[in-house]
Amino acid sequence: MKGICILGATGSIGVSTLDVVARHPHLYKVVALTANNNIDLLFEQCLQHRPEFAVVVDEGKALSFREKISNSPVSDITVLSGHAALEQVSILDQVDSVMAAIVGAAGLLPSLAAAKAGKTVLLANKEALVMSGDIFMQAVKQSGAQLLPIDSEHNAIFQCMPGGYIAGDTAEQARRILLTASGGPFRRMPIADMTHVTPAQAVAHPNWDMGKKISVDSATMMNKGLEMIEACILFNMKPEQIQVVIHPQSVIHSMVDYVDGTVLAQMGNPDMRIPIAHALAWPERFDSGAEPLNIFNVRQMDFEEPNLERFPCLRLAYKAIAAGGTLPTVLNAANEIAVDAFLNERIRFTDIPVVIERCMDSTEVKKAESLEIILDVDKNARILSKEIIAELSN
Repeated sequence: MKGICILGATGSIGVSTLDVVARHPHLYKVVALTANNNIDLLFEQCLQHRPEFAVVVDEGKALSFREKISNSPVSDITVLSGHAALEQVSILDQVDSVMAAIVGAAGLLPSLAAAKAGKTVLLANKEALVMSGDIFMQAVKQSGAQLLPIDSEHNAIFQCMPGGYIAGDTAEQARRILLTASGGPFRRMPIADMTHVTPAQAVAHPNWDMGKKISVDSATMMNKGLEMIEACILFNMKPEQIQVVIHPQSVIHSMVDYVDGTVLAQMGNPDMRIPIAHALAWPERFDSGAEPLNIFNVRQMDFEEPNLERFPCLRLAYKAIAAGGTLPTVLNAANEIAVDAFLNERIRFTDIPVVIERCMDSTEVKKAESLEIILDVDKNARILSKEIIAELSN
């Protein structure tokens, strides 16, 4: 039986992971669950899965949570709080696998800690690689950690790679990755009308059930831009070898094009339990709970190139990875601040790429040589992005 720590247990990935784990209680034991501030759901999860540790990052909510736990049937659970506790539970001796499912830059340090500790890292936090790709992959190699991608696209690519493939290696016979994207809810909306998009419209993804931030990223296609950068790092490929393909049915989750002309595709229903189960069972397979794909219901599959005028965030992601260094960190930080401002109705939907590009153009690109440099660049990019948003809001 393997011990698992789930970073971001109350998010959509965390909830799906617990669903899969509950189907195989003889294989996995939940050691630690973490949440930012959703203590009600975390409490329910603790009652069901009885972890040894529970982390509430929000210090104020942690006080209330401790009281709930102390007066419950699971009063023996150790409750921790604060960001440092995320790293603490990631490296526990009894933890074999860490599901890194915290959204955004907040997930970097605990994910990196797990990698340095030699854990099996189930990576759903793409920002960890976008911000610190070289440092993260170096930590994986030095510690002997196993890195398994959870994003549906990267998991699909991993499944289509040659047998025995290890993340970070170069698959010499794979010449290109076809990274699929649904196109989000505004694939057909007139570009002029996108100025008036509301947060409610942006979070209504046509195929996937995701959190607000990721749903907005999907609508702007920044999510695909971040995934493109992640794919370059995970599969050791150049940006020009990653082709984004809009596939609105979300049946093919990505493809690998080989030098002999073979294209391998991974298919399935749009259910995150499929890649989660693949990574949890790897190199074997077990039941995910997802419905089998009924190919006769698919009827047709469409593919098209993304329009960079409609989706400028994708263009900015290619610009960031081409420049390298700390520019992907700036891209990610500016995007997080801009999306938050949009969700709080401080800027328009079409202002998101404006904030990001202005921040990128106003920031000196440095070599991403250390975690300290990366975190400093991230901090300064957030400050600058807020200043740009303040100007746009006036």
